[in-house]
Amino acid sequence: MAPRRPPNRRNRKPWRAPLALVLLVNAGALGYRLSEGWDWGDCYWMVLITLSTLGFSDGHTQVLSAAGRVVTTLLILGGLVVVQISIQGILGLSESGYFRRLRERQFHRWLLSMNDHVILCGYGRIGREIAEQLTRENVPLLVVEMDSERRDAAEERGLAVISADATLDETLLEAGIHRCRALVAALPNNASNLYVVLSARGMAPNCRLIARSDSEEAERKLLLAGADQVVSPYVSGGRAMAATALRPLSVTFMDLLAGSDCEVEEFLLSSDPDDLGSLDGASLAELQIGARSGALVLAILPPKAKPEVEVRQYRGSQYSPEAPTLIANPAGDTKLGPGQMLVVLGSQQQRENFCLLLGSALKSVDAMTN
Repeated sequence: MAPRRPPNRRNRKPWRAPLALVLLVNAGALGYRLSEGWDWGDCYWMVLITLSTLGFSDGHTQVLSAAGRVVTTLLILGGLVVVQISIQGILGLSESGYFRRLRERQFHRWLLSMNDHVILCGYGRIGREIAEQLTRENVPLLVVEMDSERRDAAEERGLAVISADATLDETLLEAGIHRCRALVAALPNNASNLYVVLSARGMAPNCRLIARSDSEEAERKLLLAGADQVVSPYVSGGRAMAATALRPLSVTFMDLLAGSDCEVEEFLLSSDPDDLGSLDGASLAELQIGARSGALVLAILPPKAKPEVEVRQYRGSQYSPEAPTLIANPAGDTKLGPGQMLVVLGSQQQRENFCLLLGSALKSVDAMTN
């Protein structure tokens, strides 16, 4: 086993040389102050032109007393040593990676301040599109990517990137899994996405997890691992192409909607009837929430079963969790109840008005991506 090299003592106290330079400058200025009686401005100016080897030829600094010449001589000799050591120290810090580690510590402190952000694991073709959509919506985003080329591409786009393995628990903790609004597993293979979902669900049971899959079998396993939603780019792409062929106007409308102030958001009502108050059991016609806020209630999703008793069945090779039926285009007599999810369309101001009308009955708000 090769012996370990002792640490570089010069880098153990990196600011010793700059400190010596500061002391030399002040000592030189004090020497001119005592020997020549100049004001402090002239003293520091004399030190500057002496250490920088610019020379001097202005005003009353042209003629020095014997004591002033001694100060200048000592200043030049000290400057040759101290300035050279300072330059070598700064170069040594750069070569040893000191400034890189300093930037990393600053980045880690910034990570600790992130809150309500989205963690994107993987910056491939799918990850790039996800990042573009989220940045367009001004959503705080943190990318986790190990590949150097993809990491550089994300940094060129001005994204915050952690160069680490997303399948490791410590990576997700560093990314702020307990403070994020959602995690998207968009790694290139199903096994890695499965590991990410398993780790994230174990550490943050309430975190919203979205995963990418390439097959129905992978989708089934990801759902079993705890993913809230699994998206297959091939299935989604096929549906979009079929919809474009059959209903081109509706697809164009959704594209236009994505670039406008109007958005679709999910408003989750509290599961506690006491929080709903007068809203519990009241119909949409009675409450007039849509008319009062200007927002449009597109659909209502009844409350899901609790995770510990949620029924999940295998039907042949198909996996189908028992899910409540979506009430699309709800009528006026549709009543509100605890745990319901309201899908609402409106501008930012209309959605804010909708939130105010719900009041304490509102548990959370999530924007829906198209």
